[in-house]
Amino acid sequence: MTRVLIVDDQALLRASFRLLVDNEPDLTVVGEAGTGAEAVELVSELEPDVVLMDIRMPEMDGIEATRLLDGPRVLVLTTFDLDEYVFGALRAGASGFLLKDTPPTELLDAIRVVASGESLLSPSVTRQLIAEFVRQQSAPSVRGLEVLTEREKEVLTLIARGLSNAEIMARLHVSTGTVKTHIGNLLAKLHARDRAQLVIAAYESGLVR
Repeated sequence: MTRVLIVDDQALLRASFRLLVDNEPDLTVVGEAGTGAEAVELVSELEPDVVLMDIRMPEMDGIEATRLLDGPRVLVLTTFDLDEYVFGALRAGASGFLLKDTPPTELLDAIRVVASGESLLSPSVTRQLIAEFVRQQSAPSVRGLEVLTEREKEVLTLIARGLSNAEIMARLHVSTGTVKTHIGNLLAKLHARDRAQLVIAAYESGLVR
């Protein structure tokens, strides 16, 4: 059972999300928060697996709250497809994001994807956000790609282009276990929390443009 914490300053939206999530047999809402500060407190108390995180909230926004969280996967919800705040959320450790008007089935699928340890990088708008985020940096930080093998760089490039593990496996003609091993090595060598940060590292380093 995947435990979900809903964080949004609008009570009506929280109620709608709760109803949607609690209707699924494999998902359950363990709590709600109306501010980032409340979210940080409840995460420590309730230990959710996934946090649905709004960005713009009073007292403490979703970016700062995401930065302070240690443990749960964070799925950011935003009203705008190119919201400048999403850049900060990805850097703070969010595993992906969705628009608030995303169809219910896609939201539920996104929670499951993030809970499984993957990052939500499939929508084209996500790649736009990451590319725009990197473009805005005055001095991109190259994250030591010299420590990577040529095969690891190849896998990193495919991840940055939005390919799933299955697609990488087919492209490189390797097993699922081999792909997972390469990704694990990338996470460790680049000190990245998850797939989203690997994509950012690929763009920042110039490996992908």
